[in-house]
Amino acid sequence: MFVYMDHTATTPTSPEVLEAMMPYFGEKFGNPSSVYSFSKLSREAIEKARSQVAGALNADPKEIFFTSSGTEADNWALKGTLEKAKSKGKNHLITTQIEHHAILHTAEYLHKFEGVDVTYLPVDSEGFVSVEDVKNAITDKTALVSIMFANNEVGTIEPIAEIGALCRERKIPFHTDAVQAAAHLKIDVKAMNIDMLSMSAHKMYGPKGVGAFYLRKGVNPENFMHGGGQESHRRASTENIAGIVGFGQAMEILQGRLEADKALNSARRDKLIAGILEKIPHAKLNGATGDKRLPNNVNFSFIGVEGETLLLDLDAKGISASTGSACSSDSLDPSHVLLALGLKHEMAHGSLRFTLGRLTTDEHIDYLLEVLPEIVARRRAMSPLWEDYIKSQGEN
Repeated sequence: MFVYMDHTATTPTSPEVLEAMMPYFGEKFGNPSSVYSFSKLSREAIEKARSQVAGALNADPKEIFFTSSGTEADNWALKGTLEKAKSKGKNHLITTQIEHHAILHTAEYLHKFEGVDVTYLPVDSEGFVSVEDVKNAITDKTALVSIMFANNEVGTIEPIAEIGALCRERKIPFHTDAVQAAAHLKIDVKAMNIDMLSMSAHKMYGPKGVGAFYLRKGVNPENFMHGGGQESHRRASTENIAGIVGFGQAMEILQGRLEADKALNSARRDKLIAGILEKIPHAKLNGATGDKRLPNNVNFSFIGVEGETLLLDLDAKGISASTGSACSSDSLDPSHVLLALGLKHEMAHGSLRFTLGRLTTDEHIDYLLEVLPEIVARRRAMSPLWEDYIKSQGEN
């Protein structure tokens, strides 16, 4: 049995999306920047996708710009905004300790090479950032607040609307990395006072290599890509027409089944969480609970074992999961997210993330709950760390 439980890392491109994309690899190959009528087909396809994405966010289509990825959109938001703010004497960025590396590494770059002051806000034990902490961190030099909508590792959903309202009141641009959230939650950029937002198609059953950047009218960071006049002179480079078409189609399909997917994933998520807590002693759920957690996210720490070892054992049983962010899967360092939640190194090292989606069935949940307890027990039996932990708890 093949069990895919890493939908946060990526999702399969849906057949309907692939079908919509195919003509733009072949018979509708025209460059949308050309003036002849054949290229009009490509321009129209891009504008249809722009409207599909904008409609899902309650945005104006003119506020949507297509990029190569969510990472590019994040870079545009941070680098473009801080570059523009220089002329006004502002060089302060506020973000959190649990951001995706697309934000954290960009912030590090801005600090090291551009002299930007960066405040990394802490989070509580469930992964929530405090609105009050955001408020207290703002200074007259603050140029941007960037806080992720929902965490990719532990699924905690941040108080984005409240932070957005605070930033709008203080007249400070607010950006949110919604790469994970957009695939599972209804987002209204107007109601939530969001100025900039990043998304990626491959997290929502669309193609890899295409993202989107929502940029509210009147908010004008410097361009990140320079060259031609594509994307209303905001993002140079010939458009990835097939990818953009796929993004729009994936977004439209998602909106039609968002609530149904959310209900189904939440039920299976809660079944998996309850099963692990029942069957595996000393297992710790990381992140928030209930509707404050992404509906498909399950993250556990298992004291006494290494997460990478558990992944290999699960893979041998046909189960694909993760120890955290897919973008850091080659790193043996403990998760920066789990450390920020207050976990000790040994607990952070023993973490697994299961993320559910359209490939997940009830049989898959049952199979995982059958296999995982045996794997954890066998690995713990060989672990001196587990033996020491049990002794410290006064157990035999």
